[in-house]
Amino acid sequence: MSSPPTHPPLPLSLRLRELVQIFSRLGCLGFGGPQAHIAMQNDEAVVRRQWLTQEQFSDGLAICEMLPGPASTQMGIYLGYIRAGQLGALVAGIAFIAPAFLIVVVLSWAYFRWQALPQLDALFFGIAPVMIAIILGFCWKLGKKSIRDWPGVAIAIAVGLAVGVWRFNPLVAFIVAGLLGSILYHPRRGAPQPVWLPLALMSGLPLATVSTDVLALSSFWGWERIGEFFWPLVTLFFKTGTFTFGGGLVIIPLLEFEVVDQLQWLTRSEFIDGVAIGQLSPGPVVLTSAFIGYKVAGLVGAVVAAVSIFLPSFLFIMAGAPVLLRLRTNPWVQAFLKAVRPAVLGAIAAAAIPLMQTAIVEQSSPVLMVIAALIGIVSLVALIRFKVPTWQLVLGGGLLGLLTGVVLGSPV
Repeated sequence: MSSPPTHPPLPLSLRLRELVQIFSRLGCLGFGGPQAHIAMQNDEAVVRRQWLTQEQFSDGLAICEMLPGPASTQMGIYLGYIRAGQLGALVAGIAFIAPAFLIVVVLSWAYFRWQALPQLDALFFGIAPVMIAIILGFCWKLGKKSIRDWPGVAIAIAVGLAVGVWRFNPLVAFIVAGLLGSILYHPRRGAPQPVWLPLALMSGLPLATVSTDVLALSSFWGWERIGEFFWPLVTLFFKTGTFTFGGGLVIIPLLEFEVVDQLQWLTRSEFIDGVAIGQLSPGPVVLTSAFIGYKVAGLVGAVVAAVSIFLPSFLFIMAGAPVLLRLRTNPWVQAFLKAVRPAVLGAIAAAAIPLMQTAIVEQSSPVLMVIAALIGIVSLVALIRFKVPTWQLVLGGGLLGLLTGVVLGSPV
């Protein structure tokens, strides 16, 4: 590995201020998904400021893509670590996340404030099928990268059936698939090493028992709810942040299983809309956690959910960046991840089916069903064939939904 470029040392306070300025700006302007985030980070850290070489940037990116969690956010944390140590990692990560978090909270407040308005129904009528297209497009891209043999196909199908038909916990399915991959794909076949057992145990952490009725909206601040829901929020989102292998949309099967099917914090329609709001922000889609947290316990719940889902990313980078450089080449780790990726694909595809029923099949008239299906198909083609950014597709779907509401009446 080449040595990092040398610079005259700057005081820590100036380096921290520099990190705040750079990463808060990237957090405000980072529309276009993780690839756009990473490209902008590369331009700032390697091309403009020469904090590290291109080779070192690529090594850091390889670590972040290996880890669960949003790779672009972890890359920001890693660059902060390179520039100003542990404190720099913390400052860079928070500065990058904060603008998008504030946007999601404002949009969440507006969504629940005017949820009953026909215009909002029309808006999300057009956005929901776009989200289905984004999920299917993600499955297409993930499938091309992660499924290269028949065992991978079998794992994807098995996990899809387990999650979609038998309502198996996706977290447990990922662990089982990874342990199986440790046997199937490791050069020396044998029992998997116990390094993964803590993760398997973590996947079964219990949530507090809550009402089986769909949860009513909290107050804006949420102080009256946070005492009851603090531990469920922390547990759920910490687990989700720990197991988000393969990209931000992996949260869909994980959270849909918990917050819609098990805990009933959100309706399925609210869940789709929350993922769309996460897509509209310039940050990672895992900020959907803030939308869910806001519904459960207001602004306090949104903060708790967001901190919990990003905490594993900070811990991974800040506690073990040098170790992770070596760990990414470990054959056990590679074998585990090689099986988890098709498992993720199967879980996302299975989770998309009930979401598709809500967004398209269960419309109130055949005309609306056809319009929703056409919006989804056009969006999928635009995404895969013409590489249209997802946030543009979401805005376009919303405009088409509003137009449909004007022409045909509000789609309810």
